[in-house]
Amino acid sequence: MIQHLPILPILLPLLAGVLLLFAADAHHGRRAGFALAATAAQLATAVTLLAAVDGRIDVPWQDGGAVYALGNWAAPFGIVLVADRLAALMVTLTAILGLSALIYALARWERAGSHFLPMFQFLLMGLNGAFLTGDLFNLFVFFEVLLAASYGLALHGSGAPRVKAGLHYIVVNLVASLVFLVAAALIYSVAGTLNMAELALVVPRLDADTRTLFELGALLLGIVFLVKAGAWPLNFWLPSTYAAATAPVGAVFAILTKVGVYALLRFSILFGQDIAPAPFKGDWLFYCGLATIAVGTLGVLATQKLDRLAGYMVVISSGTLLAAFGFTGTTLTGPALYYLASSVLGGGAFFMLIEMTERNRTAAADLLAISFEAFGLQERHESEHPDEMAGVAIPAAMAFLGLAFFSCAAILSGLPPLSGFVAKFALLKAAIAAPPAAPAEQAILLFAALLLSGLAGLIALSRLGIRVFWDSERPTPRLQWLEAAPVAALVLLCFVLAFGAGPTMAYFDATARALHEPAAYIGVVLPGSRP
Repeated sequence: MIQHLPILPILLPLLAGVLLLFAADAHHGRRAGFALAATAAQLATAVTLLAAVDGRIDVPWQDGGAVYALGNWAAPFGIVLVADRLAALMVTLTAILGLSALIYALARWERAGSHFLPMFQFLLMGLNGAFLTGDLFNLFVFFEVLLAASYGLALHGSGAPRVKAGLHYIVVNLVASLVFLVAAALIYSVAGTLNMAELALVVPRLDADTRTLFELGALLLGIVFLVKAGAWPLNFWLPSTYAAATAPVGAVFAILTKVGVYALLRFSILFGQDIAPAPFKGDWLFYCGLATIAVGTLGVLATQKLDRLAGYMVVISSGTLLAAFGFTGTTLTGPALYYLASSVLGGGAFFMLIEMTERNRTAAADLLAISFEAFGLQERHESEHPDEMAGVAIPAAMAFLGLAFFSCAAILSGLPPLSGFVAKFALLKAAIAAPPAAPAEQAILLFAALLLSGLAGLIALSRLGIRVFWDSERPTPRLQWLEAAPVAALVLLCFVLAFGAGPTMAYFDATARALHEPAAYIGVVLPGSRP
């Protein structure tokens, strides 16, 4: 059974999605229970896979990970899945976030439209396949699977803003998919293969004429990955789409941009910096990441809505990862992977928390608050006797929301002692220690970008948090355990990441070392073929 472990993260959601499509809507409780059980099984499989590649389970796998040959055809002729440390990490994050978002959706959101449960399973299938696949064409296939499911999920529910933002999202990604297909065709025409490991062997041997055509295909491929990663200037669609999506959809969308970041990281290492085309080169990624951080920071400061603020925080996290992965040398890769885990978990919790926090609030209340701030006015209904202190009883729901909001703000802006602070501290420490192996100006720019983006996030979250929680006339939101539990679980996982930073950082550092040794990856996929 253990030899089939790499295929299970794809097979389980595929079977679950198909069965849910044919299940009658009248049996809602059974359908929800089955979807929950299938997603929990995916989490168990992902954790087992993570333990196996980390050597905690005795499996007959090589150090580079496990290769699963579909149809029993070996690479490069057959389709293979490659489960290494990085792929197992991403599959585990997907399962954790997916289970949390699904539990939240079962409270009421999955009944806001049709076929939520099967689309959700197909989205998980596409994500897992994108992280596990070992060839470029099947990366395209799994991209299309997850995008087709995300189109339906982005439009799930009702409302003109959701439809407008969803249609923009669909158009952008349809164009990106077409460019992806053209890029794959160009690369195959000159390399004769789309297997990632074999591409790493073939590309350095291309002559000058075919190399030009390959670089054109790789350039188009890099642009597609930058669109998926939400990098500037290709991320104009992201804040409005994420803000308009329903809360559980926005939560699981927190990992969609990381698919593009993952692909950029994987191909930039396999190609090698000496021969990598522009979008995959370290310096290019670094400055693109800084620009993305700058745009996200300005958006965070400018926005007056929590849902759009969450979208811009996703942009900042993508920019931080691109800058860290593009930093000269390999010292920032381990801390960047830690930051990736923290930002995905914290961002997912924040999207769900926003919907609970803003219940029973109106747009007029925010408009009045902005007016009072802008003109220095006082609310007319304040007490005429400012010396009198009024006692206010804080309901349990508001206490939970306040603590969860503070925790998410600390995670996303990098305040101690939570995982966001540990991640940024590790990134800054590695950047400061990098010179003279890396240019000092890179360390200075990254240092400034991380500090300023964190400060901007703290200011914006504090400003909007005060408006939300100091509204004394607002009715207390009604929460369900199905909604509060997943948010609390994701926040607690960020606590675990912070207070267990030693062993978790050790895993991320080991993942970084394995990632930057492409010869081991190539040797696992193509035995006997090393660069």
